Amino acid sequence: MSTGVLSKREREIAEAYARGESYHQVADQLGISPATVRTHLATIYRKLEVSSKIELFRALQGASPPARSTEEQAALITELALSLEEAISRERAVGQVLEIISRSDGQLDEVLSAVLRYALQLCDAEFGILFEFRPESGFRASHSHRIPGPFHDWLSDQGWFHVGPQTGLGRITVAKKVVNIIDVKSEEVYLSGDPLRYATADLGGARSFTAIPMLAKDELIGAFTIYRQTVRPFDDKSLELAKMFASQSVIAIENARLFDHRKP
Repeated sequence: MSTGVLSKREREIAEAYARGESYHQVADQLGISPATVRTHLATIYRKLEVSSKIELFRALQGASPPARSTEEQAALITELALSLEEAISRERAVGQVLEIISRSDGQLDEVLSAVLRYALQLCDAEFGILFEFRPESGFRASHSHRIPGPFHDWLSDQGWFHVGPQTGLGRITVAKKVVNIIDVKSEEVYLSGDPLRYATADLGGARSFTAIPMLAKDELIGAFTIYRQTVRPFDDKSLELAKMFASQSVIAIENARLFDHRKP
C-alpha cells in the first residue's frame, strides 16, 4: 500500500519512529504527548498493513506490505490495540506516581507503597521489596508489597545485614548496575547455600528477579527489587519500567529528607 495514505503528521511520526527514535523523543520533537504518538502509530500501522518497526521502515522505502490472511490481519489489529492500551496504562501509572510524590508532604511510606504497587502491576511481578543501603550496615528491607510471609519474617529478623558478593544485592553494591537474574535456583550462589539466596528462593518462592540500584548523586542508597515466582526473565521493556520506578523512589526519598530538614 502506498505511503500516500498517510497524513503529513503521520508521515513525520512514521519516519521518526522508523529511524529508531522513541515515543518520547518523537513527542518532544513535534510538541505532542507520547500517548498521541502511540495513537498515530496504531493508525499508521493499520493503514500501511505493517506489524513491526522493520516492516514500517520498508514500507516507507516503497516496499509492498507482506501478504496476510484475514485471521492474521485481525490478530495484528488486536495486538496493536493491546499494545496501545498497555502504553496508555503505563503512562497513566507514571502520572499517578508523580502526583502522589508531589502531594506527599514527606509521607514516604505512602509514596513508596504506591511505587511498588504500580511497579508490580506494570512489570507483571508477584512481589517487590525496596532495600535501604548503608556502607557500614549493609541492606535493610524497608518497604515491600505482596511479599510472602515467611520471606517477610526472615528479612524482619535480619534487620540490617551484609550480603554475599554473588547475590543480586552484592553485585549492585560493587557495579551499581541493573542485575537481571533468569533463575535464582540455577546460580552457584543458591547451590552454595547463601542465606539470602535461600530465603529469596525457598521462603519467597522467587525464581526470576531484577534488582535496580537506587543512586543519589552516584551514591548507592538502596535497591529496588521485583520478583516473579516462575522462571520468566524480565525483558527490556520491564527493565526500563523498573528503572523508572526506582528513580521515582529516589526522588521520593530525597524529597522526604528535604521535608524533614525544613521542619522547625
